[in-house]
Amino acid sequence: MLTRRHFIRTTTALFSAAAATPVMASTWPDTAQKAAWDAEVEAGGPNPWGLHARYLPQRVTANAGLVPGDIHVDAVARYLYHIEEGGTAMRYGVAIGRGDLYEPGTYTIKRKAEWPHWTPTRNMIEREPEIYAQYEDGMEPGPRNALGSRALYLYLGDRDTYLRIHGTPFPTSIGSRASSGCVRMVMAHINELYPRVQIGATAYLYSPEGSVTAIS
Repeated sequence: MLTRRHFIRTTTALFSAAAATPVMASTWPDTAQKAAWDAEVEAGGPNPWGLHARYLPQRVTANAGLVPGDIHVDAVARYLYHIEEGGTAMRYGVAIGRGDLYEPGTYTIKRKAEWPHWTPTRNMIEREPEIYAQYEDGMEPGPRNALGSRALYLYLGDRDTYLRIHGTPFPTSIGSRASSGCVRMVMAHINELYPRVQIGATAYLYSPEGSVTAIS
């Protein structure tokens, strides 16, 4: 079982929907449209969603030996850590998959997308047709899209797992088990994280049994 070392100690504070298959876009937003959407989802101050303060971005101290650029997701505390140079990490609140839909493992980020398209998987449609069948032909990008403003695509080797770390149009779900398997983030938060994540980075999704809650 994948477990998480107790690797984070909090210091001073600074300041996620569904698995998805790739879809051939009928339209792509241009630079101006992306900028307008970014302004929309980043407006309203540091916490317009009313989240608990612990789910807001914080810079924390990471134990020695962790690889800068890697991502670690704590399934109990509902935190995502992005390891930085110099022994620190940025910590963000997340939502994870509900029930047995959350899939712990070690993944490689092999694709990134701004304002992505989204199509529910066949399993999602079969499991909850009342929710997902209407989107079987795909959902165009925008603030209401299930993947939100940014998506990081998780692979095992060369196989797309259809798991994502992505923005969500449901920010109040942060801190819960709410998705169909993916890791959800507030769109403003993944917008901040996105340019710092490199293709080829490793993402560790720890099991609830193996996670250790960081004290904040």
